[in-house]
This record gives sequence, C-alpha cells and structure tokens, in this order.
Amino acid sequence: MGEAVTGPALSGTQKAILAAYTELIEELGSDDVSYRVIARRAGIAERTVFRNYPTRVDLLLATAAWIEATLFTREESHSIFDIPLAIRGAMQRYDARPELAHVVAETAMRGVNGAAPSPGREQLERLLDAEVPSLDAAQRRTVVAALSHLDSAGTWVTFRREFGMDQRDIADAAAWAAESVLDSIRDRVTP
Repeated sequence: MGEAVTGPALSGTQKAILAAYTELIEELGSDDVSYRVIARRAGIAERTVFRNYPTRVDLLLATAAWIEATLFTREESHSIFDIPLAIRGAMQRYDARPELAHVVAETAMRGVNGAAPSPGREQLERLLDAEVPSLDAAQRRTVVAALSHLDSAGTWVTFRREFGMDQRDIADAAAWAAESVLDSIRDRVTP
C-alpha cells in the first residue's frame, strides 16, 4: 500500500528520540520507559525529549506514526485487487514485532486524540477511482473502510488476542476477508 501518513518532516533529534523509544518498547514494553531512559538511549538531554514531546500522549502518537511509516511500511500496490496480498504481508510484519504492533494498534483503538488516519486510505481511494469508478459514494466508502480496517495493527491484535490465532492463520484470515470485500466489486472493473 502507499506511504504512511507521517505528518511534518522530523528533525534528526526527533528521529533519534522515536528510534530510542521504539527500541526500548521492544525491550521493556511501553509502560516502563521514562523520559530519562529515552534521553540516555538517544544520547541527548532529558529536557530535549520534553521540549519535542511535552506529554506522554504526544510521544506515543509520534512513535506510533513513526513505527507505521518506517518499520511497518507497505509496498505500493498497482491494483485494488492486490490489496489482499499487501494485507497478508502487513499481518506477517506485525507478527514479527508484536510489541510495536500493540503500540500502533492501541494508539488507534483507544481513540487517542490526534492519532494518524489509516495510512493506506488515500491509495485505496486512488485505486478505486482508477479501476472501479462506477462505485457510488456509499459503496466506495464501505470498501475503503473495510480494507483500511483489515489492513491495520488493530486487526492483527484482535485476531491474536481474542482468537489466539497464529501468524499464518492471521494472514490467511485477513487476506480472505479482503478478497471477500473485493469479490463484491470485481464485475464492475473498468477495462
């Protein structure tokens, strides 16, 4: 899928802070990491972390967006009907780094104010406009919403936690669901 929404360009210091916090999340979890420890790992003063991310929510939102944009990136799909394969790959990447997938998912699922929108939404809309332009607004919104939801760390967490599914089963289920969504519009493709 397309590039993740990253917002404004990050400074070198901000990238160092987010990379340090990401490493610490994988080592310690997200709850036990102080600004002092992040600063030490990033090689900067603690007040520099506060100056860039005054609150825990600011730091969490920036870190979740950075993780999506740098560690859970997706390759560009050239057709809306390639999306199930992209979703399968995303589920496998989430499974390889579960602590980080939880941070991304929980940021979005908690409805943290300011959470980034679905990173692939614009690409899904662009692909539908090019390949299936006959969809009305409601149908288009339904397809984009369903595929965006399936292509998320939240889906991975739900399948893992609530259903106890393993990596292969998660990837299969998410890709199957995406195929089911697309089956309803296959006969409307513009040649």
